[in-house]
Amino acid sequence: MAVAHAPQRRRGVLLLLLVAALDQEQEVVHGHLQLRGLLSDAGNLIVNGTPKALTTARPPYGMTFFRKPTGRCSNGRLVVDFLAEHFGLPLPPPSQAKGKDFKKGANFAITGATALEYSFFKAHGIDQRIWNTGSINTQIGWLQDMKPSLCKSEQDCKDYFSKSLFVVGEFGGNDYNAPLFSGVRFSEIKTYVPLVTKAIANGVEKLIELGATDLLVPGVLPIGCFPLYLTLYNTSSKADYNARTGCLRRYNRLAFHHNRELKQQLDELQKKYPKTKIMYGDYFKAAMQFVVSPGKFGFSTALQACCGAGGQGNYNFNLKKKCGEQGASVCSNPSSYMSWDGIHMTEAAYRKVADGWLNGPYAEPPILKS
Repeated sequence: MAVAHAPQRRRGVLLLLLVAALDQEQEVVHGHLQLRGLLSDAGNLIVNGTPKALTTARPPYGMTFFRKPTGRCSNGRLVVDFLAEHFGLPLPPPSQAKGKDFKKGANFAITGATALEYSFFKAHGIDQRIWNTGSINTQIGWLQDMKPSLCKSEQDCKDYFSKSLFVVGEFGGNDYNAPLFSGVRFSEIKTYVPLVTKAIANGVEKLIELGATDLLVPGVLPIGCFPLYLTLYNTSSKADYNARTGCLRRYNRLAFHHNRELKQQLDELQKKYPKTKIMYGDYFKAAMQFVVSPGKFGFSTALQACCGAGGQGNYNFNLKKKCGEQGASVCSNPSSYMSWDGIHMTEAAYRKVADGWLNGPYAEPPILKS
C-alpha cells in the first residue's frame, strides 16, 4: 500500500486472480490470475511510468531474484510468484501490461488498492493519508475487460474460470491504514471491520458468479509486529506490547478482529456455494510464528527491517530514510530477515508463506488438499 503523506505501506489490497487450471486431484495448474494490492503488485503501478514518490521502484528492491526493481514491494519474489512456480507456470505478468499473454495467469494487484471504494474514505475525511489506486471492484472490472482475450463466450469463460485458482487479496491493510494514519480513534476504526470484510466477501461472490470455483482469500498481517508501526506508534508503556513477541497489542488485535470477521464471511459463502472451495490464507499465523521463533525459520531477526535506516533505532526504520531513499542501507543477507523494508516481508518469508498455503499450516484448507 502507498500513502500520500505517510510512509508507503503494505496493505494495498490486491486481488490476485490466479487463473490456474487444475486437474481432478488439484495437482496440475495451467493458469494463474491474481487480484490484489501492495503485497502482490508485480508492476501494475509502474506500467505507464513510475510515480516520482514511489521508492519501491528503485534499487535495492528486486535485488535478490530479479536483480532490478520490478514494482514488487520486496527484495525478490512474492507469494503468488512461488505459487505459479510450484505449478510450473510463468510468473503472472501485471494485468495492465501491454502485449502480454494472460492465458496462463495475470496479476491484477496494484499498490494502494483497498476493499472499500474511494468515496468511503473521502466521505470520512481520511482520503489524504493513503495513495488510493482503486478498490477490489476496480480489479474485478479489469478482469471483466480481459475476458474477451481469455475466452469466447460466457459458458467458455465459466469453464475456464472453473479450472482456475483465484487468489483474492490480501485486502484490508490500506482500508485500516487510512484511518490509522489520519489519527482516527481505535473505537471508530473497529466499526470499519464489518464493512471491509463484507466488501471482500462481495468481491469473492462476484468471482464465483463469473465461474470461479477455487478461491484463496488471505487475511491481513499482524501489523503490530512490523517496523513501520512499531516506530510510528512507539510507546513507553510496557503494557502496550506483548511481552513474548514485542509487538504492539492493539494493532494486532485489530488485525485479528478483521481476520476473524473475514473467516466468518467466507464460511457463509462456502455454505451458500457448496460446490466451490474457498480457502483462507493465514498471513497472520505465519508472521506470528516467524516472530515467536525466528531461528526455526532461518531468520536472525523478525522485528527489524533488512532495508532501512542504516541500523538506527530498535527496528531499523526511519520515515526519512525509507528503503530506496537516500541515506537508507540494505542488510548483507536478506534471507535472514522476515521484514524487508519495515512494511513488507522478504522473499524468504514469502516463500515460507507460499509453502504453507500449498501444504499447510497457513491455509484453511491448504491448496493441495482435495
